[in-house]
Amino acid sequence: MLSICIPIYNIDVTGLVNALHKQTERINITFEIICIDDCSADLFREKNREVCTNYGTYIQLAQNIGRAKIRNLFLNYVKYNYLLYLDCDSVIVSNDFIKQYIDVIKEGRGSVICGGRIYDEKKPERQKTLQWYYGHYKESMPVAIRQLNPNRSFMTSNFVIHRNIFDQIKFEERLLQYGHEDTLFGFQLKKKHIPIIHVDNPILNGELENNAEFITKTELGLGNLINVLDYVNHDPEFIEDVSILNFYQKCSKKHITWIIVIIFSTFKPLLKFFLSIGFVHLLIFDFYKLGYFSKNYKKMQLGKRQMIDT
Repeated sequence: MLSICIPIYNIDVTGLVNALHKQTERINITFEIICIDDCSADLFREKNREVCTNYGTYIQLAQNIGRAKIRNLFLNYVKYNYLLYLDCDSVIVSNDFIKQYIDVIKEGRGSVICGGRIYDEKKPERQKTLQWYYGHYKESMPVAIRQLNPNRSFMTSNFVIHRNIFDQIKFEERLLQYGHEDTLFGFQLKKKHIPIIHVDNPILNGELENNAEFITKTELGLGNLINVLDYVNHDPEFIEDVSILNFYQKCSKKHITWIIVIIFSTFKPLLKFFLSIGFVHLLIFDFYKLGYFSKNYKKMQLGKRQMIDT
């Protein structure tokens, strides 16, 4: 009935796999747990190989293939029609986490089901506050809010999908770095008129990156987003769906993006310093993202024009 898919990268999944196995055994369903390691460090491979082998299937990749491609790879190994994808740093907080998904599946409410993600209420140490604040105020949305814009709210951290749907729409494997593979996937589901059902069945985000690491991953994600724009041929509907693209377009129509780029370029080191040390204000972070995107998007456009001229 259910294939539980856990892509792993440099995280100990012992607690996660144990919790999932205990719940699935208790409700007596047909299931499997598949773990694919995306070329983690030896320390994590050794820890994870034992628990994943005991309770399921463990595949170890010789080289890192990235977040999009590894999720597609599970289709080569799963046996059942419903696939539950969980990020490897997930913490199961509900004693009936699996049962809630099974109930929704049996009710036939949808072929793509998102459970959501929450963050610990306790504020972390200062060097990890940026992701914590961002997660609390941007990602941890209650189900009623997520369902207002179901495709925009799609996240890869905790979702169920029917295999037939996944056979039609896969993650974009040209996206080799971190970020926005879920944004594109949610949009592709929308274009195919495949509904996303949101339910109140969250996982806890178990690992927080330090502020500098989170900034770097955000920058990588924005670089990916620029590539995604090309992949969807600058589809106006996609631009409207993604907040930063929508806002950038409005600024572009008012001819003020060059001001944003100048301010960002001037103050980037200072902004990055304050964010890195834990002086976190989400408006500052939003401006940092907008400035980074604007500068790099303009650079990409300039490069294209130069290629055409030559």
